[in-house]
Parts: sequence; C-alpha cells; structure tokens
Amino acid sequence: MKISVIGTGYLGATHAACMAELGFDVVGVDVDPAKVDQLNSGVVPFFEPDLEPLLRKHVETDRLRFTTSLVEAAAFADVHFVCVGTPQQKGRLAADTSYVEAVVEGLAPHLRPGALVVGKSTVPVGTAAALRETLLRLSPAPDVELAWNPEFLREGFAVADTLRPDRLVIGTSSTYVEEQLRTVYAHALADGCPLIVTSLETAELVKSAANSFLATKISFINAMAEICEATGADVVQLADAIGHDVRIGRRFLGAGLGFGGGCLPKDIRAFQARANELGLTKSVAFLGDVDDINVRRRARTVSLAHEVLGGRISDRKVAVLGAAFKPNSDDVRDSPALDVADQLHLRGAEVVVYDPAATGTARRRSPQLTYASRLEEAYDCADLVMVLTEWSEFLALDPAAVAGKVRARNVIDGRNALDPVTWRAAGWHYRGLGRP
Repeated sequence: MKISVIGTGYLGATHAACMAELGFDVVGVDVDPAKVDQLNSGVVPFFEPDLEPLLRKHVETDRLRFTTSLVEAAAFADVHFVCVGTPQQKGRLAADTSYVEAVVEGLAPHLRPGALVVGKSTVPVGTAAALRETLLRLSPAPDVELAWNPEFLREGFAVADTLRPDRLVIGTSSTYVEEQLRTVYAHALADGCPLIVTSLETAELVKSAANSFLATKISFINAMAEICEATGADVVQLADAIGHDVRIGRRFLGAGLGFGGGCLPKDIRAFQARANELGLTKSVAFLGDVDDINVRRRARTVSLAHEVLGGRISDRKVAVLGAAFKPNSDDVRDSPALDVADQLHLRGAEVVVYDPAATGTARRRSPQLTYASRLEEAYDCADLVMVLTEWSEFLALDPAAVAGKVRARNVIDGRNALDPVTWRAAGWHYRGLGRP
C-alpha cells in the first residue's frame, strides 16, 4: 500500500512523516513550490517538536517525498489523505471548504481503480457526503471511495498523537474502506487504540463536538475567574476543588488568557454557522457565549496591565513573554498573547516580545512590535513583565534574578502558571487572572 498526503501544514506534514515511519511509501502534495522544495530538503517550515528529524530521516531514505502534482500523487498512491485547511470565511462564522473541494475535484479524474480518498480536515457536517458525490461523478475509475477520519492532534505533541493516538474514528459504510484503514493504522490498533466506525456525518461531528466541548470547559473556568475577581475568591483553588470530581476532571480547567490557535476559535464558529444553516440555532447558541468569554479575557488582561501600571501605560516598557498561542509551537493564529501585545502597543506602551520559537511568525503577523532575541533583553528595564504563554523557560525564571534587571517589579501571570508566593516573596507585585 502506498499513501499520498495532500496539504503539508501542521497536520499534513506530520501525517506524511509518521506514515513513512510506520513503513509506508509516501508522497506529500502542496501547491506551494517553495514549501515542497523545503520539505524535500528535509526542512519543516514551522516549529513542531520531533517532526523535522523524523521527516528528514525518511526523505533521505526516499520513503517520503513531496510534489506539487495531484496527477503524480493519483498515479502513485492507493490511499489519499486530504489534510488541507478549512479557515474561517472572511466576515462570516462559516468554514471555507473550498480547498478541500478543490483537492477532490483535482484528484478524482486521475484516480486508479479502487483508490480511497480519506478526509482528515475539519469540515461542517454534510461536507463529506457532498464530496463523495463529487468523487464518484468525476472519477472514471471504478470502485473509488471516500471516508472521513478526523484528526485529534495537539500542536506541540503532533508526532506522538499520530503514532500513538488515543482513539481512531472512521466514517464509512464500506467494509472495504474499513479494512484498508485498519491496514494503515495496524500499528496503533495492535497497541490497543480504540477504533470507532461511524457514518460520514458522525465522523464529521466528532471533531466539531470535541473542540466545542473543550472550548466550553476553558471558557467555563474563565467565567468563574470573572466571578472570583469580583468576590476575592481564587480560581486556581476553585479549579483544583472541582477538578477532583471524576465527572469534571482537572484538565482544561486552567483559567487565564483563554484559548487561541487555528482550531478551537474557528471550529466553534463554524459549528454555529452550520447549526444555523440546519435551522438549529438554539442547539449551539451557547457557543456564542463561549466565544465572548474567551475574547473578554484578552480585554481583561489589557485592563489589568493598566491597573498594575497605575492607569498610565503610554511610554511604559512592557515585556510580553510569549507570542505563540501555546508552548511548543510557533503558531500565532488567533494568539491571545499576541493580541494583548498588539492592544498594549496601540495604547502607547513600548512592547517588547520574546518567544523561544514564534518570533518569526509573530513578526510577520505584527511587524509593528519590537522583538527580543534573548529573554533577558525583553525584560531589561521593564515596568511590567507579562507571562502570556506558558513556555517552561518562563516558568523556570528566578524572580530574584529578574528583579535586578527590571525597572519595576510588576508581573502579570496570564496563564496562572507561576508561583505567586515565590514571586511576592522576592518583592514582586504579582497579579494573576481570577486570583486575589
């Protein structure tokens, strides 16, 4: 069995390298010739731990290669994974599925008999059935089929999540398709990974529902943080207490700056849009509140900076530690940290940003900000230090050592990841979100 992976972003490049690691011959496809050249030279054009060595290993052994040609991929592979993006449409909540549609339309006329197209992109429910009709209409080959196999990767852990998934979902009604994908994922299934075989529609909904639930849990604890701020309670202790309830659990109950990235924000908005199209607006209306709470935490962080600096932020130096939406990533899509940095800059602050991996992507998105090449450079002579992405490098800071470099000992912990006792003992004015 040979595999093609179409789209080489976080999902596609990782999936291609991991399929090669599992012993398959793989071709990756992308429309960007420069990216294809990079990947063929063993270079990953974004930061994802453990991915580049794995990719380079299999490029060098010729088990993995990259091309811009869908025709070449169709002639080469038996199974084609579609991993292109479905970004939010400009000015709308809905997802833009045009890239997925273009792949199926471009691939279908060239497929070999018995070829299998497997969608991994996150799409609105009903998309896969329409794509299957397109595939069957445009393909001259008999017995081609389409299935849906949603991804559940965490940026920063994408390689591990691909090689050792916590579950596999396959949307299909075909025994042949199920057998083919059982062969692809034989390694994970042998290790006991649960496999859930569903309809196309259920498989599509699994990803939307999972991301909506996680976003809701995060926004719930951030709503509790708002109440804690008004009453003097401590949201971290609150989360610890309710997290011991096995029905609730402690994971994703970290109050702070809120979620960002290329998945949760756009996926909950696309879910709302699809529900509206189906006449089910009330069914997921709560997701609008989830989104609003998440955005409010960014505004609250900006207002907290004003409070800490005595109401005058203009011309004050603010060290923003973190630009990526999460640690172990250089992804700044809808990044809360970078959003706060932008807002402080607009209010006249001298903002200096440091991130161990995301400086390049952040500079492209927000070129008006100043970026430090070293952590110490960011907080040197700062009036306020803000920890907005929980990189381990920031959590390991010695507050006594940092105190000797700053102009004023003010720190805002946007992720409630620092120890307030230690920082206050070193003479810092410590503020966390939802903490007294």
